[in-house]
Amino acid sequence: MNPVNIGLDDGYAFTKLALPDGRLVAIPSRARLGRANVTWIDNAEQRIFEYETEDQSFAVGEVDGEPTYFDAYPFSGLNRAIVQHGLQQAGLGGQSLHAVSGLPVSSFYLKDGSRREKTVAKKRNSLTRAVHPIDGRMPAAIAFHDVIPEALAAWYDHVITESGDGVQLASERLHAPVAVVDIGGRTTDVVVVADQAVQHGASGSLRCGLLDVKREVTEGIRSRFDMEVVSERAVEAAVQRGRVRLFGKDHDVADLVKTAQRQLVERLLAETQRQLGRGAELEHILFVGGGTVALAAHLRDWFPNQAVADHPAFANARGMLKYLRYVCETPHDA
Repeated sequence: MNPVNIGLDDGYAFTKLALPDGRLVAIPSRARLGRANVTWIDNAEQRIFEYETEDQSFAVGEVDGEPTYFDAYPFSGLNRAIVQHGLQQAGLGGQSLHAVSGLPVSSFYLKDGSRREKTVAKKRNSLTRAVHPIDGRMPAAIAFHDVIPEALAAWYDHVITESGDGVQLASERLHAPVAVVDIGGRTTDVVVVADQAVQHGASGSLRCGLLDVKREVTEGIRSRFDMEVVSERAVEAAVQRGRVRLFGKDHDVADLVKTAQRQLVERLLAETQRQLGRGAELEHILFVGGGTVALAAHLRDWFPNQAVADHPAFANARGMLKYLRYVCETPHDA
């Protein structure tokens, strides 16, 4: 059976997959250690799934998840369980897979531009470890896994075009100086590529992203309603709808959400302009990532030459798949 190629953007907030048949699949990066301890009544739809890896059990899905914003997350059992759930949701159970995933730019490169080989190898090896669905479903097995910088993946998506006539490198994009701004969950990556080379002086990672909005909203709700704990799902609903349901009633918290978003946007704008200046010598400044979608109304007119990628939340996953298919040397190619 031939392996299935996938692009795997296993972010701190969402895990996104790009599949060869053109499907794009996303799930929240939400799980917790231990069994679910839930019994589904009658014919209720199952919304929590359990997985085991290296003698640890994880519940994934509609649970109050553990925080993913810790340094070891990309190499953790929590990450592997969430990825396996995403693969199952994509219908890849029982399949052998070749995958490319990513790391934030600052986790992939040292300041001098050399690769953090130990970190990259640790990420590469982690996702090839076995993860088994506890309910007996066939696992999806990653037989080959490579890792690239996350925002650079979106550059591959930008320069490699696929059509009915085959694959092409867009020559006018290949050599033009381009910046990619990837607003994610925990980090925001900025990568400048010119003449097919990463310009490390203008590239890097910022420790801020959409999860900062969630944390600020969480603290605001706790303070306003004198609560010790607010569930992650309640906060997610508040961020999406501007309302939270507590004590049997809906409460308007749109002001908390707007304040948290404004604080993040002000920091992102300042840091991005510090990295890129006005971007006058760049052909394009390309915005990608889930944060580009969530903060779209706040990102207008940062730079005269800015653009937003098509379906920006999936730009990295698409680029990872293109890298795997057309650039990376897999065991089959060797």
